[in-house]
Amino acid sequence: MRKLIEEFKTFALRGNVIDLAVGVIIGAAFQGIVTSLTDDIISPLIGLVAQTDFKDVQATVLGVSIRYGSFITAVINFFIMAVVLFTLIKLMNKAASLGKKPEEPAAPTTKVCPFCKSEIALEATRCPHCTSDLTQT
Repeated sequence: MRKLIEEFKTFALRGNVIDLAVGVIIGAAFQGIVTSLTDDIISPLIGLVAQTDFKDVQATVLGVSIRYGSFITAVINFFIMAVVLFTLIKLMNKAASLGKKPEEPAAPTTKVCPFCKSEIALEATRCPHCTSDLTQT
């Protein structure tokens, strides 16, 4: 049981899980702002054409109300959230890459045999392909 608790603590306190939790909380708070923008500003402006709040626009088919205005408001809300989150993530990735140095290429681990031109280990003293002695070169 103790090992299970330790594993869970390691999992829960990893950076990715905490970052995800913070992102979900901030996203939920931001969604309230975007919903208010859509419901309180954009929908009424679009509703000027329909002479009513656009969110309340509906059609009745066989006694059933189809609230297409509310659906279109939700679609607008989604697109605003998507554009803002895309822009925010793009800016964060750009800011994170500013302080990083470009990676240097890794040191070579192989060399070419001067006799048979095969690729061999850097530490090799004899070529495994042509059996040439490489200490004399």
